[in-house]
Amino acid sequence: MFHLDGLTDYGLVFLRIMAGLIFIDSGYNDARNPDERSKSIGLPKGFTLFLAVAELAGGAAIVLGVLQQLAAIGLILIMLGAIQKKAVVWKTGFWGKDGYGWNYEMILISMLLVILFTDGGRFVIFP
Repeated sequence: MFHLDGLTDYGLVFLRIMAGLIFIDSGYNDARNPDERSKSIGLPKGFTLFLAVAELAGGAAIVLGVLQQLAAIGLILIMLGAIQKKAVVWKTGFWGKDGYGWNYEMILISMLLVILFTDGGRFVIFP
């Protein structure tokens, strides 16, 4: 019906920006207060800081289009770790109580898989 395939790369840029900004914001908030964050997720402060830096770097790489496939793989692994913590350790369901399930992580993984499989589209700096 509509011939929008010529706009695919623009959609991929938008997807990259949105996914990247989510990870940049998350990493920034975790790095800003690592003591509180490490207690809330039950991980050591050093590992929490590592995750924060990984989210910041991965998010920036995705937004800029620099090694975005590698960044997507790393961020997918972080999201899988979050799902493991929520589903296996905390026994949280997909929707969770009060909206704190692991559906959010699955949405982000879906976005990252599109970036991974398309190499982020045509508008990248360094594939």
